[in-house]
Amino acid sequence: MISFLRTIFLFTIAGIVTLVLGTTVIVAALLGVQDKPGGLFEKAPRWWSSAVLWAAGIKVRVHGMENAATGQPHIFASNHVSWFDVPALAKILPRYKFVAKAELFKVPIFGRGMRIIGMIEIQRENRKAAFGAYDVAAEKIRSGSSVIVFPEGTRGHAYPLRPFKKGPFVLAIAAGVPIVPVIVHGTIEIMPKGSFWVQPGTIDVHLLEPVSTTGVDYEHREALMQAVRTRMADAMRDLYGVEPLPIPASRLPSSVEILSSETQPTETR
Repeated sequence: MISFLRTIFLFTIAGIVTLVLGTTVIVAALLGVQDKPGGLFEKAPRWWSSAVLWAAGIKVRVHGMENAATGQPHIFASNHVSWFDVPALAKILPRYKFVAKAELFKVPIFGRGMRIIGMIEIQRENRKAAFGAYDVAAEKIRSGSSVIVFPEGTRGHAYPLRPFKKGPFVLAIAAGVPIVPVIVHGTIEIMPKGSFWVQPGTIDVHLLEPVSTTGVDYEHREALMQAVRTRMADAMRDLYGVEPLPIPASRLPSSVEILSSETQPTETR
């Protein structure tokens, strides 16, 4: 009963906040407001996320925020197991754009608002169009925004890391920016994939030490991908005792030595 009431409250607040902020963003765009650091289009998704998390009774604990130091764009590569991964990341990260599935852009008001503030639409079933989305993401990075990606491609039902898609790592090489691996934990307990019921709780977000793309070329994209996945898998194992899912042998890079690191992720609160 408590979960039912909390869920009704959440969707009521989310609907109101989406309507108000979405309309505000749309009107602002019609009036000529531009996307700039610290401006409305940067703050709106953070306000939306804060309201949604509050309505759901969720607290977010951040570990390793120093790894997201401002001053240069990053690519934040996160695991993805719940709808609540998105507001948890949106609340805490500095200037960013999400790479989001195309279906979200079809939602009235919400979708148009996302497009106006610069979120990046990706058609997951169309490989050519998906890589076109990463061209757009590269432009966002060059304009000073970080980009948040989910390299597993979609939400999973459990915490073990699944194999990654290559697109985010091609983007990182093309843009020449560091990749910050991110582990989000606690969201399955709040709202697992396939459920509409929310349970109040705490989300832990771990920002791991960045993986540099300096000197990495396109031929080493798979090695870069594996280096990031290994760092995330090691952190998930050390922090929560969760082992990653195996990668098919055909998808393993021939060598990852150039990108491997013995440095362990740091944690702060």
